[in-house]
Amino acid sequence: MAETSIEWTDATWNPVAGCTILTAGCTNCYAMRMASRLEAMGVEKYSGLTRKSGGRAKWTGKVVLDPKSLSIPAGWSKPRRVFVNSMSDLFHPDVPAHFIRRIWKVMADTPRHTYQILTKRPSRMAAVLSLNGFQVLPNVWLGTSVEDSHVLSRLDELRQVPAAVRFVSFEPLIGSVAEGNLKDIQWAIVGGESGPNARPMDPQWIDEIFDQCIDADTTFFFKQWGGKNKKAAGRVYRQRTWDDLPRLSM
Repeated sequence: MAETSIEWTDATWNPVAGCTILTAGCTNCYAMRMASRLEAMGVEKYSGLTRKSGGRAKWTGKVVLDPKSLSIPAGWSKPRRVFVNSMSDLFHPDVPAHFIRRIWKVMADTPRHTYQILTKRPSRMAAVLSLNGFQVLPNVWLGTSVEDSHVLSRLDELRQVPAAVRFVSFEPLIGSVAEGNLKDIQWAIVGGESGPNARPMDPQWIDEIFDQCIDADTTFFFKQWGGKNKKAAGRVYRQRTWDDLPRLSM
């Protein structure tokens, strides 16, 4: 577990590490850079997860399961919001359903915490969670990432996922999602890409999402403008910060 500067959560928990580049939103993934640094520091869990390509770290496709980390949440006495697998995707095809079941049990056994699971593979999320042994947990929020119009189908796939809270992360927002529909999705996070190779975010794209949130009664959260210096760019949108959390649907 690590404390985190991610604005919409309190801590990260990584029972899985490693991933595969899937779509355009993965190009500058911060987790690839972090995994490379952790490997250089000698952290065995991250060994072989990235390779250098064009001077930058890229996922190799290797995925590591970390059963030892499953005991961590039980040791946290203070309730917190926990981003599950900030360094991977829990619903990557190489993460077996039996291991996901073990993670589900940990979350069920620690209801004082709120778990936030974000995937770029909501179709597999829906398929796995339809299997025996899974139940809707009121302290588990399930979401998907949507970076541009090419992956808007993920919203429909997310609607097939049984969840107390469904959410979408429009980050990095690298294109318009004007045709999106947030019906039955309780929370939308919006953020520009950050880092040395950050792609720009058009303010109009944010306006489009803001209007969709109003139409669907979806809670709006603005994470950052992004850019090479995200702190300098700030988090103010329409003269205020937007840190609202979703309303529970059950």
